[in-house]
Amino acid sequence: MQYQRSSALFKAAQNVIPGGVNSPVRAFKAVGGTPIFVERAKGAYLYDADGNKLIDYIASWGPMILGHAHEPVIDAVKSRADLGTSFGMPTALETQIAELAISMVPNIDKIRFVNSGTEACMSAVRLARGVTKREKIIKFSGCYHGHSDAFLIEAGSGAVTFGSPSSPGVTIGTAKDTLLAPYNNIEAVTQLFIEYPDEIAAIIIEPVAGNMGCIPPADGFLEGLRSLCDQYESLLIFDEVMTGFRLAKGGAQELLGIKADIVTFGKVLGGGLPVGAFAAKNDIMKYLAPEGPVYQAGTLSGNPLAMSAGLAMLQELNDNDQVFIRLATKTARLHEGLASILKDSKIPYQINRLGSMISLHFTENEVIDFETATSGNNKRFNKYFHGMLNEGIYLPPSAFESYFLNDALSIEDIDFTINAFKKVINTL
Repeated sequence: MQYQRSSALFKAAQNVIPGGVNSPVRAFKAVGGTPIFVERAKGAYLYDADGNKLIDYIASWGPMILGHAHEPVIDAVKSRADLGTSFGMPTALETQIAELAISMVPNIDKIRFVNSGTEACMSAVRLARGVTKREKIIKFSGCYHGHSDAFLIEAGSGAVTFGSPSSPGVTIGTAKDTLLAPYNNIEAVTQLFIEYPDEIAAIIIEPVAGNMGCIPPADGFLEGLRSLCDQYESLLIFDEVMTGFRLAKGGAQELLGIKADIVTFGKVLGGGLPVGAFAAKNDIMKYLAPEGPVYQAGTLSGNPLAMSAGLAMLQELNDNDQVFIRLATKTARLHEGLASILKDSKIPYQINRLGSMISLHFTENEVIDFETATSGNNKRFNKYFHGMLNEGIYLPPSAFESYFLNDALSIEDIDFTINAFKKVINTL
């Protein structure tokens, strides 16, 4: 495929945007080459500035669960835009989507909308600290909860891609209140509670990790975290920015049967527009301003365009349980197809999958945490990425990202992808 136009656009962007992109993973630093500039998308397909058609396996990093330019969502945004784009005042839409979200997700009574997953997670931690009157949090190496200072301590995804698990600009004072543990290691978390029994406000975790590839929780791991939080009177925060409304109507809480104290959302909740949210039971949410002392605010929070898109998206998901079954079935088909080809090769590999999240790791080690995720052969992954791209398949441009399937993908698209992989594997 040819990318002359994308190359020219990237060169122009570098003159006015740091690195030429507004989110680092888009820059292709991990895989090399020139990032693809998109002009439009429809269903399961991306159409780039050079006229190439690509089968999309990132779905805008999760939100396009029903496919791009899904008609009910687009219609909702168009009709709402005619009424005005922002007011800085309440609208009935906010109540409508809040009521629907609360009805879909277990264990929450109230929800506060914000503008991004980063903002949701930042606010959830502030709320947890306000409720418990403690300062420390536990996060897991390789988990990414946005670019708030407290989270850029051994973060996954883009931070790992750039070889900088911490970021300059994060103060020592901030870092000291973030305690680290390996994902899927309950013993390490237990030791942190023993060391700081009265200081830990909360554990924050991706219940299914998506920023070091897809890594499901080990049996008993989340149950162990729930038990420790109960024992030490800390709060358990599920970062469901990726998993919320994707793995099931009620997200990972529903699918895995674990109750969190605070849950954060993003991605699917906005139907492709910028959005985030955090939610909990009344006894926690009552601490939030203006009802309580924990302050959080945002001029664009509850933006009517985002609320209209999110409401249309959630209504479709709520009315159709089959979406999640179809997505899981398609993801399993992709998994089985890739694995059948790899088994006949001499290439070491691991494939992790849960629901419509999946990732391929070129390593012989079981991938269960950040350390094992980084044991993969990145040079081989880069060849794999570019080989698939040349076949018309757009995968995450980093070995540390989950793929996100969308419902518009057909069985023919999945089989085309598997057949493309048969060609590419000979180059690896």
